[in-house]
Amino acid sequence: MERNLQAAFNDKTFLESPEGRSIRILSEYERVKSILEQHKIMDTITFFGSARSTPKDKNNINATEVDHENSEYYEQAKALSFKFTKWAEEFSKDHNRFVVATGGGPGIMEAANRGAIEGKGKSIGFGIRLPVEQKNNEYLTPDLSFQFHYFFMRKFFLTFLAKATIMFPGGYGTLDELSEVLTLKQTGRIQTPMPIVLIGKKYWNSAINFNYFYEKKMIDKEDLNLFLITDYIDQAFIFISCILKEKCLDNPAIHNI
Repeated sequence: MERNLQAAFNDKTFLESPEGRSIRILSEYERVKSILEQHKIMDTITFFGSARSTPKDKNNINATEVDHENSEYYEQAKALSFKFTKWAEEFSKDHNRFVVATGGGPGIMEAANRGAIEGKGKSIGFGIRLPVEQKNNEYLTPDLSFQFHYFFMRKFFLTFLAKATIMFPGGYGTLDELSEVLTLKQTGRIQTPMPIVLIGKKYWNSAINFNYFYEKKMIDKEDLNLFLITDYIDQAFIFISCILKEKCLDNPAIHNI
C-alpha cells in the first residue's frame, strides 16, 4: 500500500479533527498576536454592550421607549470611543496606545468601533463565529477585523491587552464579560489598576443588586469599589483617563459630574 506522504501541516482532514484541536487553538492565538504586533498595538480600551442597540436614525415610528433608550446608549458609546481615540493620540508615538477594541459585532460594538474610525484611529474587532451568522461590523481597521472559533481565545484577547473596560447595557454575553473581568480584578490576576466603568445606572442597578452580594457576605465591602457606575460619558472619560495617566488622587471631577 502506498504511504500517504502529505505533510501534516497541509492535511486539512487532520487539522479539522479532534486530534488537531490544540493546533487550531494555537493557530488562533499566534495569528492574532502576530497581527497585533505588526500594527504595534500596545494596549486597548475595551467596550462591551448589547448587539441589539441601534443608532437613533435607524429608529422607526414604531420604536418604543426602550428602543430610544438603547439608541441613546449607542450614541454615548460612539461619542466616548471618539473621545478616547482623540485623547490616545498623544500617547501613540512609536506604538499604538489605548486602541478601541470590541467584540466586533453590531450594536454597542459597532458604535464604539465607529467612534474610533471617526476619530481617525485604529479600530479592533474580536468577532466570533456563531451558529446564527453574525458578521463583523463595517467600522473596523481591515487588518484588525478578526473572527474567532473559540470563545475562550476571543475572551483572552478582549482582556489581555485591555487597560480599561467600559460596559454598556447588554445581555448574557455582556454579563459574562463583566463577571470575568471583575473576578480577575478581585483576585489580583489583573495587577494594574484597570478601571471598570458601567454606563447606565438605572439599567445596572436593576439588572444586578451588587449590594445584595455584600449583605449576604458573598463579597467584601471593598469589592463594591472595583467599578464605577455612571450615566455620564464625561465622568467615565475623566475617571478612566486620569487613572491611566496616574493623576487621579486629587481630581474631584470624578465624583462631582
